[in-house]
Amino acid sequence: MPARAQTSTAVVVAAGRRLLEERGTDALTMRDVADAVGVRTPSLYKRVRSRSDLLRLVLEDVADELTAAIDTAANSGDPTADLRALMAAYRRFAHANPVAYALMYAPQTVSGATTRSERSSATLLRLVTELAGPRHTLQAARTIVAWANGFIAMELAGAFRLGGDIDQAWEFGLDRV
Repeated sequence: MPARAQTSTAVVVAAGRRLLEERGTDALTMRDVADAVGVRTPSLYKRVRSRSDLLRLVLEDVADELTAAIDTAANSGDPTADLRALMAAYRRFAHANPVAYALMYAPQTVSGATTRSERSSATLLRLVTELAGPRHTLQAARTIVAWANGFIAMELAGAFRLGGDIDQAWEFGLDRV
């Protein structure tokens, strides 16, 4: 009879996400993940093929969580209110997961990983279509995401150094976009 599994892929991914946020992408190692889930490093390879595979699974988990947060937030039926709620959920997610958030936008971070735009854009596109019309959907969605990502990246980097209320600046920008 084979030995009972001591961990699961879900547990491995959760540990990888936690370590990613604690130590950053470069410091995430298979050995540290194995230690975190209580197995020897060779046993970890029964769940994930490589560090790249682990990062791919982590990014897919991140995309799933972000998609769920966005979909949950945008449910009032009012497209303007839903877009504001979606953007607030997006910003909260970035603050709660700053390393994973940055990794989602890193060029070619992990081959084969689906990105945030591929997994969580349906709700945004639906709302933008209602607000801007089908002719301008893609342009409007790109503008909104580019503005939000730039704002959040600067915010997370501590780049807003001139004073003032950052939340008010977010609301001001969101009103204009």
